[in-house]
Amino acid sequence: MNLLDRYIFKSVLGSCLAAVGLFAFVLLLGNALRDLLGHLLSGQIHLLTFGWLLALLVPYAISYALPMGMLTGVLLTLGRLSADSEITAMRAAGLSLSRIARPILLLGVLGATLALHVNLEAMPRARLQYQRELAAAITANPLGFIVPRTFIREFPGFVVYVGEKQGPVLGDFWLWELDDQRRVQRLVRAASGRLDYDEEQNILQLTLTDAQVEVRPEERPEDFTEPPLVGTFGRTESVPLRLDSLFSRTGPRLKLKWLTHDDLRAEAARLAAEPVPPGGEAARAAELLKVRLTLQDKFTTAAAVFTFALIGVPLGIRVSRRETSANLGVAVLLALGYYFCTVMVGWLDRHPAWRPDLLLWLPNLLLVLLAWRLFRQLERH
Repeated sequence: MNLLDRYIFKSVLGSCLAAVGLFAFVLLLGNALRDLLGHLLSGQIHLLTFGWLLALLVPYAISYALPMGMLTGVLLTLGRLSADSEITAMRAAGLSLSRIARPILLLGVLGATLALHVNLEAMPRARLQYQRELAAAITANPLGFIVPRTFIREFPGFVVYVGEKQGPVLGDFWLWELDDQRRVQRLVRAASGRLDYDEEQNILQLTLTDAQVEVRPEERPEDFTEPPLVGTFGRTESVPLRLDSLFSRTGPRLKLKWLTHDDLRAEAARLAAEPVPPGGEAARAAELLKVRLTLQDKFTTAAAVFTFALIGVPLGIRVSRRETSANLGVAVLLALGYYFCTVMVGWLDRHPAWRPDLLLWLPNLLLVLLAWRLFRQLERH
């Protein structure tokens, strides 16, 4: 690279690193507040464990921050160069937009390569280790899972609230039992209760005294103008909350997105080789499609780093030569549009004939076509 290439490369690289760091920090902060802070405050995990768990989330945060950070960095840098008339000087010297964009596209290729490694290897391994470390810390002190004055939604089918907690003794206890549509089917209120951990069955056993139990109408459970079908008072109620649904004693349940590239290919090969039971063809095809979607999502997210670098070049010159906020707004809108399209394609996982694993590439393709059109328009001016 010549002096000009190095100048553009370093300028864009600095902005991209700052933007990726900012977005990764926001993602880490959100995960810390959502998943870890309650465990830290309740004493289930120590401060050192909290820091280690945050470190394990860094690859996960980077995998989402890289595309957005690349686009933001390119837009901000080119917006500044354009506002300072440096782009005009380069073009007056005979440099085409494609020539100016060459170091930026090189950075996009390097960023996409890094994102591919993070998505296929680093992030799945770190995320799985994070789940294992968190599970070990929580199951070492399962009674600490109930945090006072907090709505606890981690138990599938239940929402739990405890006003007071002194060791295993609970006060001002509320429990909402939900149906498959997350509607309240049963409400349990108790002035006091006791929490015990059954290690053999891996459950939290709630024994509630002086409990009030209401069973809601099945057809309209959220219509509280109607009286409950069953209402009992002053009874003792026992409620088991299974921890296997959250953390198994044998380790966390594997999600497809936590698998590495080799693991996903092995899973696809296993599903393809297993005999299909009679009438199970549709279910097997859906399982295979989910594996292919997960794998393609990792590839397309990595490719988006280069795609965003590509479209950021003409947008950074066109959108605003003065306003940084406009460039940031464009970056946010483009990223939201991209992720919205990928989410919509993911909804087609039950329709293999539509080939959603290939449709995942559509947002990248549309952005490349838009970038090509914008390049042509700028070259004519």
